[in-house]
Amino acid sequence: MRVVVQKVTSASVSVEPDYRKDIGGGLLLLVGVSDADGDAEVEWVAHKVANLRIFEDEAGKMNRSVMEVKGSILSVSQFTLFADVRKGNRPSFVRAGEPHHAEKIWKQLDSVFSSEYGLPVQEGEFGMHMKVQLLNDGPVTILLDTASDMRH
Repeated sequence: MRVVVQKVTSASVSVEPDYRKDIGGGLLLLVGVSDADGDAEVEWVAHKVANLRIFEDEAGKMNRSVMEVKGSILSVSQFTLFADVRKGNRPSFVRAGEPHHAEKIWKQLDSVFSSEYGLPVQEGEFGMHMKVQLLNDGPVTILLDTASDMRH
């Protein structure tokens, strides 16, 4: 699983004509799932994201988690995180998860955020063309990749 974590003061996702989800302060997650992802990757990503100390404390140091600041999560499925551009100029997406599996794992991740960590979660629409807006705070942007990060 690959997840781009962005600390935001606000973020929204919309799908024409009338689907829109918004959050105030918290995290925008762009989530890419591979066919190799399962329960272990979901648990690792959920724990890491919920506990990342990237919000400021009273001294201005990045020392608080999204849970501690009572932030929200906007989760957007994004298979393009598995784009392979090593050959040619047209990206290949063969390493992205099969849609049924990817949607299941993505929804499972969002469910863990709310059930195990008590985080409010808004979601984009799986497989749809979406418009994402954000006001990145910091800017703070972190890439998590379970294929390499979980092994350390």
